[in-house]
Amino acid sequence: MLRQLCVGASVTACNIVIHALVTVIVIRVARAVGQREGKTLHPSAVLAGVMVATALVLIVAHTLEVFVWSAAYVLVDAVSEGTDSVDFAFVNYTTLGCGDVTPVKGWRMLGPITAMNGVLLFGWSTAVLFEVLRKTIEHHPSLASSRDV
Repeated sequence: MLRQLCVGASVTACNIVIHALVTVIVIRVARAVGQREGKTLHPSAVLAGVMVATALVLIVAHTLEVFVWSAAYVLVDAVSEGTDSVDFAFVNYTTLGCGDVTPVKGWRMLGPITAMNGVLLFGWSTAVLFEVLRKTIEHHPSLASSRDV
């Protein structure tokens, strides 16, 4: 069990680093776009563009994190031969838990650890989306009124 916890903690730490780097980049870019004084786009268009871009970048980050889990499963031989490790990682990371694939007996803890990591990072992404939304609206006060959205 200790080996499973160590592998799970290592992959989780790697994913937290990935998410932290993506978060810093997303917030910096969103802040820079929000602070631009250019009047070429309506503030609602700026808000929509920033939010869509932020969500897409976060989805790419989550997908990368799933691939890190998939690589870890393959590295430690946690999935049975013929099992798609990426599919298994996605099912665990998103907490879907279909149950059609289970890890080999010695690595059963990795599924719940993957799910715990996914839940944490999805919550983090939600907080990032709200922060980007808040900062963009803060830089475009006209967005705060419903008539402009």
